[in-house]
Amino acid sequence: MKEPKKCIIVDDEPAAHYVLANYIKQNPQLELVFQGYNGIEAMDYLRENKVDLMFLDINMPEISGMELLKIIPNHPKTILTTAYSEFALESYDYGVIDYLLKPIYFPRFLKAVERFFSMEIIKTEPVEVIVNSIAVKVDGYMIDIALDELLYAQSFGNYVKLFTTKRVYLASITTAELEKELPEKNFIRIHKSYIAAIDKIDDTDKDFVLIKKEKLPIGITYKRELTDRLKNKT
Repeated sequence: MKEPKKCIIVDDEPAAHYVLANYIKQNPQLELVFQGYNGIEAMDYLRENKVDLMFLDINMPEISGMELLKIIPNHPKTILTTAYSEFALESYDYGVIDYLLKPIYFPRFLKAVERFFSMEIIKTEPVEVIVNSIAVKVDGYMIDIALDELLYAQSFGNYVKLFTTKRVYLASITTAELEKELPEKNFIRIHKSYIAAIDKIDDTDKDFVLIKKEKLPIGITYKRELTDRLKNKT
């Protein structure tokens, strides 16, 4: 196995460090070697150390992420992380690989990392990365929810109720956003308001599925795909 690529996180938000560091640890192709909380710390580190990939926040005090890229012309390949999208076009003028909007979900993170490796032209064999958790905002904090514990999700306005084997979470995410982040092979939309874990479905009827004695409705537009997926499951 080739040496992992050295990467750093530069962000003034501790919560962002927690999420990104957790994602990096799950990818054996990456090694987290430094975490900085402002542009000055990043500049000092980059002067003395070789780095392959930088996860860089845009909105930071004193020196913004964009200003840092301008100051260091030979900066590492960079993936921007921010809650704002207005700098997206400008960022690509500085060789930025990708632009991740917060909150950052693991599947989207993986896409950005794969883009980095494809640009490096070092991949000899496809590496299967297993998505085993998803980070969502609950009560203002980012938490990780293990996907093997997630039974189903129910739309609740601009929020989603996540029913797990342990408890119910009210997450700040829409059902459409959640559907994009969940692994398609493990989860399926069964109704405009419901997403279900395929392997947690205990039984089905023409109008509902049964998960842990809970009846979840099946939308007519989702019925055919659900039927086909369950047949393949067996």
